[in-house]
Amino acid sequence: MNDFDIARFWENDELAHRDNCFYPAPQVALGIRMSDECVFAELGEEGDPWAYTELSRRIDLNRRYNDKSEKIVGKRLLRENFLPEDARLPYVKRIGEVFGGEYIMHNATEWLKESIEDEKALEKKLDEVEKMDLRAFMLPDNWESEKKRVYETYGVKPSPVHHIRGPVTLACSLMGTTEFLYFLADEEELAERFSSDIADVIIRMAEIMDEEAGLTGKDTHGFSFADDNCCLLSPAMYEKFGYPVLKKVFARFSPDPEDKRYQHSDSAMGHLLPILGRLDLNGVNFGPTVMVPEIRENLPHARIDGCIAPFAFMRNEREELIAETKRDIEAGFRYGGVNISTAGSINNGSSLESMRLIMEVIWENRKR
Repeated sequence: MNDFDIARFWENDELAHRDNCFYPAPQVALGIRMSDECVFAELGEEGDPWAYTELSRRIDLNRRYNDKSEKIVGKRLLRENFLPEDARLPYVKRIGEVFGGEYIMHNATEWLKESIEDEKALEKKLDEVEKMDLRAFMLPDNWESEKKRVYETYGVKPSPVHHIRGPVTLACSLMGTTEFLYFLADEEELAERFSSDIADVIIRMAEIMDEEAGLTGKDTHGFSFADDNCCLLSPAMYEKFGYPVLKKVFARFSPDPEDKRYQHSDSAMGHLLPILGRLDLNGVNFGPTVMVPEIRENLPHARIDGCIAPFAFMRNEREELIAETKRDIEAGFRYGGVNISTAGSINNGSSLESMRLIMEVIWENRKR
């Protein structure tokens, strides 16, 4: 494209991101910034995108990737400055472990292993959780000394927990998907207790890590969930199990209109939008079958991150990317609050040239 002014593009993009992407900028906002996974295919390097990459190699890969991205899209996209391994704090146990699960690596991906085989096992586990000293369970014995050492040496504080696996995905992982769905249908009272305990654990875990990070006031506000499996529930099931968790957590951490209330669910969960609408979410990333008009009808204040199909981006399907980007640009100008990105993860194989293509389509369809 001969008239593509890349510097002007990024100036317009900065404007487009104001007011949660509702600002009337000349062009629709671009949310794509790529990911560390993408370095391998882009550079023709061997490596597992989801596995640990040695720090020195990670820095080298990201630096070379950024040299390339600067030429193609006009920005260095990936971070190059990493703290040394010695600056890492000890492992803090997570919500799946609170409910008896175990995180394992399988096919280079982390999974939460099933741990609750039936209703009796769940009742027993909930009894334990309700009596648990959560701080003592989460934090290792050497926590205080390591927290002090890392802060004094590197100025690094513990990370807050304001993003977490959503309640439906958590329960499916712990019980098994089919088993959980039958359980919801058959054990209404126990399901309500399970939902309530999940909400209470999330709140307490977040409070503990806020305290450990020294956060107070507005610094403790905002929360987000990743709940792909919510699509498996009917509206009635979701309203009884998933919705109460989000409602309670947002009431605690997102009491003000501008506080973050975010849901990621890259699945076909459009049937739940009327329920999620009651939470007044202000940020969402849904599956590639859930389109802007339907989202906006139910979520008037949400920034919509999506809806380009991740597999079209990963496969670098030029015509499909052009069509989907034009669709979302039109929706962005009509409904506001659209941040053009993928409806889910940006995976290895997604190329800088495809990002450049999307940028050019945005530029070509800007307001003149």
